Amino acid sequence: MTAPQQDVRVRFAPSPTGKLHIGGARTAIDNWAFARANGGKFILRIEDTDPTRSTEENTQIILRALRWLGLDWDEGPEVGGPYGPYKQTDRMDTYAAALEKLKSEGKVYPCFCTKEELDAKRAAAESNGGSYTGYDRTCRSIDPAEAQRRIDAGELHVWRLKVPEDHAAIEFDDAVYGHMSFPADVMDDMILVRSDGTPTYNFAVVCDDTNMRITHVIRGDDHLSNTPRQILIYEALGYPVPTFAHLSMILGADGKKLSKRHGATSVEEYRDQGILPDALVNFLALLGWSLDGETTIIPRDVLCREFSLDRITRKDAVFDEKKLDWMNGHYIQAMGAPAWVEAATPWLIEAGATAEDIAARPDWYARVYPLVAERLARLNEIPAKLAYLFWGPRVELDEKSVKKVLKKEGSRADEVLRAARAIIADESIEWACDPLQDTVHTLCDTFELKPKFVFQPIRVAVCGNMVSPPLFESIELMDRADVVARIDQTLKDVFGD
Repeated sequence: MTAPQQDVRVRFAPSPTGKLHIGGARTAIDNWAFARANGGKFILRIEDTDPTRSTEENTQIILRALRWLGLDWDEGPEVGGPYGPYKQTDRMDTYAAALEKLKSEGKVYPCFCTKEELDAKRAAAESNGGSYTGYDRTCRSIDPAEAQRRIDAGELHVWRLKVPEDHAAIEFDDAVYGHMSFPADVMDDMILVRSDGTPTYNFAVVCDDTNMRITHVIRGDDHLSNTPRQILIYEALGYPVPTFAHLSMILGADGKKLSKRHGATSVEEYRDQGILPDALVNFLALLGWSLDGETTIIPRDVLCREFSLDRITRKDAVFDEKKLDWMNGHYIQAMGAPAWVEAATPWLIEAGATAEDIAARPDWYARVYPLVAERLARLNEIPAKLAYLFWGPRVELDEKSVKKVLKKEGSRADEVLRAARAIIADESIEWACDPLQDTVHTLCDTFELKPKFVFQPIRVAVCGNMVSPPLFESIELMDRADVVARIDQTLKDVFGD
């Protein structure tokens, strides 16, 4: 584990162009955990310079998703901090100041080439069987006085970085990938500021990371190719270069980059499917990182204590939905009844409960929890598994269960149900699981039937299905009159009684 450092500062910098993707959430978790493990600061910065796609609504969606995950940021939107503001659109003066510094030192130059001219050069290079190697530095040799005259005349231009022609290979030590080296001669004079005055991504990121004192840049490896370009900008500005750590891609089970074709891809979608935040954080943290190569369940406090960059692998991570379900099931079993009732409320209401009833009878709902704690992989399975508890006197019979259990030739299901009804209606028998179950069990001897041929018909008549949570534990939670009414309805609907 990396020795604790008080000066560690990391950032998560999403673009508010949509929901928080699983890949972005994994990046946020790794940054957050690294900051916590090293006594550092986790900064949230919104990179909203794309005016066509960035919206305040999307920003709020991302903030809600991060809060739901429990990723608290030390500096950023709605929190503030000493190095704000924390939205790029509010930081334009810092980019302008950095550009003026580069101008004064002769490290940038205006480029007047139009998009059409650049496109023509690219097409010509490709038509001649070659490959486009980037901008050919046409404007680099323009006399500064001439360039200024054209600027003063209102001619559109961008500002390009003047990459030193004798620059050696660009090298850095990535905390994940190790020593990296990129030849400088393939780096063209990149645009830093567009003709409308807005900064390009690479320029803005370098300015922001420097001004916010970022010490470690932990991000997806799709940004690996940006790193040498950003290092050139750091060098031109005379800024210290942070430590880089690039995270592997997240793949679907088919080995292809995770996308919508694999199912849910955003944090909100998994939340709405009943995945718990602790389970999702645990699962995503293990996509590319491990505690010891064996431990799977890693509580939040352990993650915040033990996370280190040296245990991140270069190997692409595979998003295994079955593993997520197993892990979520573990967290459901461990969360306890009160927390479950609170988390499960939306799905309990969908099953037939009301918010008022949940608030009025929390103890009753807490007794529901052990019926399903070991049977749920996701909370959105609650309506299908527990709706029968809220039907009142009416039962919704599953046709397949009726055919397989109640109408099975020789099952004597009608006789069993009549006898069971008499027992369940007998108010001298305590309305509790054990006495009811023990008394009904005597019917096995009465009819000389195996227990399943006694209990299955009752299960279908009361719960509507031959697969349900424990039968008599469920009956104990229901009104006696409702259970009797359901058996009567089944006898009438199925057997004509």
